[in-house]
Amino acid sequence: MPIKVLSSLDAARIQWYHFKAIIVAGMGLFTDAYDLFCIAPVMKMISHVYYNGDSINTAVLSTSYAIALLGTATGQLVFGYLGDRVGRRKVYGLCLIIMILSSFGCGFSVCTTRRSCVMVSLGFFRFILGLGIGGDYPLSATIMSEFANKKTRGAFIAAVFSMQGLGILVSSAVTMAVCVAFKRGAGGLEVDAAAPAEADVAWRLILMIGALPAALTFYWRMLMPETARYTALVENNIVQAAKDMQRVMSISHISDEATTEPPPPPLPPSYKLFSRCFFRLHGRDLFAASFNWFLIDIVFYTSNLLLSQIFSHYSKKPSSAENVYDAAFKVAELGAIIAACSTIPGYWFTVYFIDKIGRVKIQIMGFFFMAVVYLVAGIPYTWYWSKHEQNNKGLMVLYGLIFFFCNFGPNTTTFIIPAELFPARFRSTCHGISGAAGKLGAIVGTVGFLWATKKMDGDDKNQVYPEVNRMRIAFLILGGVCIAGIFVTYLFTKETMGRSLEENEHEQDNNDEIEVEPQIVDGQSSASTLLQS
Repeated sequence: MPIKVLSSLDAARIQWYHFKAIIVAGMGLFTDAYDLFCIAPVMKMISHVYYNGDSINTAVLSTSYAIALLGTATGQLVFGYLGDRVGRRKVYGLCLIIMILSSFGCGFSVCTTRRSCVMVSLGFFRFILGLGIGGDYPLSATIMSEFANKKTRGAFIAAVFSMQGLGILVSSAVTMAVCVAFKRGAGGLEVDAAAPAEADVAWRLILMIGALPAALTFYWRMLMPETARYTALVENNIVQAAKDMQRVMSISHISDEATTEPPPPPLPPSYKLFSRCFFRLHGRDLFAASFNWFLIDIVFYTSNLLLSQIFSHYSKKPSSAENVYDAAFKVAELGAIIAACSTIPGYWFTVYFIDKIGRVKIQIMGFFFMAVVYLVAGIPYTWYWSKHEQNNKGLMVLYGLIFFFCNFGPNTTTFIIPAELFPARFRSTCHGISGAAGKLGAIVGTVGFLWATKKMDGDDKNQVYPEVNRMRIAFLILGGVCIAGIFVTYLFTKETMGRSLEENEHEQDNNDEIEVEPQIVDGQSSASTLLQS
């Protein structure tokens, strides 16, 4: 007999608690984006404060970008696993505490005179920050997928993820506001003036403000109950699952489960994570989710670096002629324009169309149009885009399309799909594995780009301004990565639109001949067997 609380969740009407869950879970992604994307203007300020306006050494710069990404990948693996072992809600709060404390820690990075001490301290706190950010990815997606109904589940998860776009925009806005306030407080600075002592406070303030959204949502996050699917399918406590859902949502036909202990379902033989049976049932899905996320993060994070490099190339004012506040303001302003015109609209197009078109079609479409734009920008780059200053606006429009189709495409769908494909007892872990693969792709793209575009001229050995030919090659490589994503999605990714989370696993169990293993893992039972009629 099906578990009524789960079937009722799948059929539940949209109600206030769904939107509350979107806001509470989305604020974690908001904070994630703020902290991960404010580092670019902050590094500009640090270069003026501690490096006298010179570009930071390539090794130091690439490490500063990669350290938070490495922490994020580690957090996705560790907290994704813990989310399946001890519960989504318990680990969710821990991740938020880590984000809040480490954001303040970044601002209080020790030393104010020795740059090596500052960079090591900042790197340490950003790694810890990455751990909290990483844990928030699988837990936010899993919690939202397990609360949502099956008809609008994709839109709800996409809405949570879309808070990243708002986080990027607010990060840029806060950076610009802080720069303007400190510049006015200093009475204005000459164009080539040395960085004042107050600039060392400004970049720290920008980093610490990232803790505020997380702190504001901590109380409401702690009030969220454990998801019904975890309680019923992993802890095997159907009564408690029904009570939790009755407390926060208006759901019909579950009153008997909340008051009467149902007969315990027979515990079937269960397969372990990474067993032969697991790989037979879910190996293809895990490969597709992980590899697609790896590919899109190469593109997404490299594109963000390319953005500032491309348009600094067109800037009429050389970087050496900027004071500390103007340099950071320019980077933040460019990020705000892209976020407002391309990134945020792309997220919300996905929210609207994800449950009408489907995950796979949107993912293929996004990869396809990104590939087209990269090839259009890359093939004639050396003899057209880089030669004519009047083409700057056209290239800006093309680049905006990349971010639009990235988010109305694989950047959002790779976050959604792993939260829908796997059984409840493995869902958070598998999402964390997929996300960690993505962050490894981000490290490859970020570090690889910085080293590949490093000038080797004797006088500018440590400068990070790409030459025209290298820029063209970068565009073409990214176009090739997008083409690879089209094939991986088409060949390996399954559509999950309009199906309950249990139906996805149930279909796999029916379509595969399973050699059942005799062990039962911590009394956890298969969702597919629990839901057999």
